[in-house]
Amino acid sequence: MPTRRVLVLALTVAAAAGAAACSAPAFATGGLVDAEVVDRGRNEVLPAYRQRGAIWVAGRPGSRYAVRMRNRSGNRVLVVLSVDGVNAISGETASASQTGYVLAPYQSAEITGWRKNMNEAAAFYFTALPDSYAARTGRPDNVGVIGVAVFRERERVVEVAPRAVDRAAPAAAQAQSATRERGDAAPAAKAEGTLRDERLGTGHGEREVAPITRTAFERASDRPDEIVQLRYDSVENLIALGVLRPPRVLPAPEPFPAFVPDPKG
Repeated sequence: MPTRRVLVLALTVAAAAGAAACSAPAFATGGLVDAEVVDRGRNEVLPAYRQRGAIWVAGRPGSRYAVRMRNRSGNRVLVVLSVDGVNAISGETASASQTGYVLAPYQSAEITGWRKNMNEAAAFYFTALPDSYAARTGRPDNVGVIGVAVFRERERVVEVAPRAVDRAAPAAAQAQSATRERGDAAPAAKAEGTLRDERLGTGHGEREVAPITRTAFERASDRPDEIVQLRYDSVENLIALGVLRPPRVLPAPEPFPAFVPDPKG
């Protein structure tokens, strides 16, 4: 049962167009919403790797990316998107209670950047930590993580004539409104001195056309029904952290190795 009822004004997006750890499905799976990172330059989903309870992806510095989210349920949901600990719509230090995007039943949508207005967004791109939007606004502590807080919509009560009211219905509805919160705990990272490159963050790129509309959404609970998160960094740093295995290097053959040896046997 929700602790308080809040009417939020959320933003609706259009549907998207048509190792030490083993490679996992290329998305973070949730009960309500799946999330994945799309390299926009290559138009491909970045492979994801599971390590000590977290899902990791390797980004390429300078590459633009999008966060693709899929609503797995048959009802509308509100998704509050956090990138590097910053709300992707408002630019505030992220909190699950803030504004987000509304996904229709079974809808898939790609969020391509920091929301600037109702028609534009500043592109997400992988960059060195000092160049990240979070660091440039004085908030570098949570660089390297993408979070999605998911909320179910409060069911609307249909008014009926007094004689037709079922007095048992509200109690049953309340009993079914218990929510759950999910989220993988972040793995214990090794000391930063083991990292070969500077950590990756998300930059504030050029403005792009990304129109949206407004819609009303009332959360069923103040607490998220689910939290999905993705960690990211460069390939070199993921190798240093033990998330990926270093590539195997085979010895190069030599055309003139030395003198001719005797054959064996």
